[in-house]
Amino acid sequence: MIYAARRFAEDGYDTTSVADIVEGLGVGKGVFYWYFSSKEELLGEILAEAQRRLRRRQADAIGTIDDPLLRLEAGIRATLSFFDEHRDFWRLVQVASHDRRFTAGLRAGQEVAVSDTARVIQDGMDAGVIPSGDASLAANAVLGVLNHVTRVYLQRDGGSVGDLADQVVAFCVGGVQAQPAVVSPAS
Repeated sequence: MIYAARRFAEDGYDTTSVADIVEGLGVGKGVFYWYFSSKEELLGEILAEAQRRLRRRQADAIGTIDDPLLRLEAGIRATLSFFDEHRDFWRLVQVASHDRRFTAGLRAGQEVAVSDTARVIQDGMDAGVIPSGDASLAANAVLGVLNHVTRVYLQRDGGSVGDLADQVVAFCVGGVQAQPAVVSPAS
């Protein structure tokens, strides 16, 4: 699957054929179809497996940390580290997010990420280290920052994850700790 993921990321999903994949692996089409019914199923499985690997990385990083702010930090760092090490996966997510055949699977993974992050933020609210508010909204904000930073600084600029993670942690953890601004509706 790693070879196929790299081909999809570099050459595009639509332009990469099953023949290209099996030729690059040095196997016959029969072997491919033994495991997958289609190229679409293969990409769906690549995306699902990468999401599972990301969640395992995050869970390992968070481990048994009790402090919600430290758990949030560990999750952010694990996420950036994962995307730094698996840049092909990030490119695949970008390709797949514009293809309706894959959006449901990506959306399901995103919902899990929001739920996991919101739970950590809610724990912080319950512990009094994060002001009360909408944990789901805060989780979406944190994930939005991670997605944008990954796209711009890791993918486009090829930046280093070390200093980047420090800045993202400072911004996101500081952001969830800030008192929410009261916005009056327009008259």
